[in-house]
Amino acid sequence: MNKHLAGLIAAPFTPMHASGALNLTGIADYYRFLKANGVAGAFICGSTGEGVSMTFAEKVAVMEAWAVTTAEDNDFNVMALLGGTCLSDCKELAKEAYRLGLYGVSFTAPYYFKPPHVAALADCCAAVAAAVPDMPFYYYHIPVLTGVGFQMADLLAAVDGNIPNFAGIKYTHEDFMDFLTCLHFAAGKYDMLWGRDENMLSALVLGAKGAVGSTFNYAAPLYHKLIAAFESAKLGDAQKLQQQSIDMIRLLGKYGGIATGKAYMKLVGIDCGGFRLPVQNMGEEETERFRKDVLALGFDQFRSVLP
Repeated sequence: MNKHLAGLIAAPFTPMHASGALNLTGIADYYRFLKANGVAGAFICGSTGEGVSMTFAEKVAVMEAWAVTTAEDNDFNVMALLGGTCLSDCKELAKEAYRLGLYGVSFTAPYYFKPPHVAALADCCAAVAAAVPDMPFYYYHIPVLTGVGFQMADLLAAVDGNIPNFAGIKYTHEDFMDFLTCLHFAAGKYDMLWGRDENMLSALVLGAKGAVGSTFNYAAPLYHKLIAAFESAKLGDAQKLQQQSIDMIRLLGKYGGIATGKAYMKLVGIDCGGFRLPVQNMGEEETERFRKDVLALGFDQFRSVLP
């Protein structure tokens, strides 16, 4: 049986200087901040971490910074997203992640030349996973960005028994029927990590135990309370907490999307700079309006706090 991760796994932002260059000196403080707020791991170089906007060398530098920082903490699992468009690069990045001692790697569907069917996607996974046969390999399902929306139950059927180190799926989609089928596949063999923070309660009902999310960076206490309320059968409380999550996440859309997350981080005392182009960052006027909207949410009641 594969290892099943549990709890909150943050998708960290990659700290940047004003020039857009990497600013990795604060990774140690970032890690301590996540630990202090009960976060169990980090999914680095993903969407939130701007992996698709970084060079190969930059991704290795980010992986190394997290590897060095967390080397003595066996309870904090760091997984790196490799990418998806160039399989050769993904293989080499996977080898770097293994060399650095990270817990696992993740791979998403090629999204320019897309696989025409599940068997082709499984072949891509097999090619990359074979580069690190002794390392857990996860598929990252995020069809809203890749445009590849196969049923993940079909992918599990295609890889089962054929990719020995295939550990599970980071599931960032809203198909609860497919997700539940994956949870039950081969008697729960694969680790299914939920990836939609705004729908966490629904995933908990189905049996999710681990989740990867960007808002865990700055609002982990909210989700700890939500999970505790669900496990205590206080469904009404859990629903209210999920609504707080939704209200918080709606501000991401209102103020331009993913870059708003770094504005939230500044409010909790962690300055990660801005996002690289083509993502747009807020100006001063928007930032002030954002701060007022966040205050109206009662954000201070559930935000993550500095250690």
